Amino acid sequence: MVEVTSVSKPGPVFSRTRRVKFWRYVPLMVLAILGFGFPFYWIIMGSLSSNTAISTGSIPLFPISPHWANYRNAWLYTNFARQVLNTLVMSVAVTVAQVITSSMAGFALARIRFPGRQALFVGFVATLIIPFQVIALPIFVLMANLHWINTFGALIVPTAVNAFGIFLYRQFFLTIPEALEEASMLDGANPWQVLWRVYWPLARPATVTLSLLTFIAEWNSFYLPFLFTETKTMYTVQLGLVAFQGEFATVYNLLMAATVFISIPVFILYLLGQRAIVEGIATTGTKG
Repeated sequence: MVEVTSVSKPGPVFSRTRRVKFWRYVPLMVLAILGFGFPFYWIIMGSLSSNTAISTGSIPLFPISPHWANYRNAWLYTNFARQVLNTLVMSVAVTVAQVITSSMAGFALARIRFPGRQALFVGFVATLIIPFQVIALPIFVLMANLHWINTFGALIVPTAVNAFGIFLYRQFFLTIPEALEEASMLDGANPWQVLWRVYWPLARPATVTLSLLTFIAEWNSFYLPFLFTETKTMYTVQLGLVAFQGEFATVYNLLMAATVFISIPVFILYLLGQRAIVEGIATTGTKG
């Protein structure tokens, strides 16, 4: 007669260990949520308070009679509808331009062999350490000579090419097997067709990552619109926030209300694309 020995199942043990580790990190997660979330919560409460309460430092944590009209007044205070439109046009145009230029340059640096390719790539990456303020003056002179000051051309063209986007696509394209390119070439495809029909559809994580990061950066951009715009009809939302700060007083409650509703699109986009951002950034260091 064969004796059957019972084998303990490791599942519950592992499950119990995971639960212990989870509850061990719960206090840290709560502290992180409070640390990062409280400032935004404080802005929301301030946007629902009166300007006097904010000026005296008595913003209630739970307002009894919230001033919902602050959001309507903030929207009408400085023509925010026009500023949102300007910011949206600038952000979308720069995002599309960076995706196109970065994917083409990244493909060339990853798959097309030509003299000086590595040196060119190092040169692109080296530009990441140069602050925009350093090259702002020559760019301003160029925009002035082209008569683009106070136009969308000055808001879009200077940031239409991004070295980080080129680096991101180049590293991602290096992870794609060369057999796909060789098979496409055997079928009669040229390099343009290989890029747009084979490589670019596979680079969705890199595309989503670059698109989200670029859109968020342009939506929050202040220095470039401040430098290249002259009239209020070309102001972006970040410049619109300055209108709430007068020479002798600041309308804090409307300023906080405007800050809340211009932060919502960025917050939603980041929540929707955070997984793609992590995946896209993770692929940048897989090959050199």
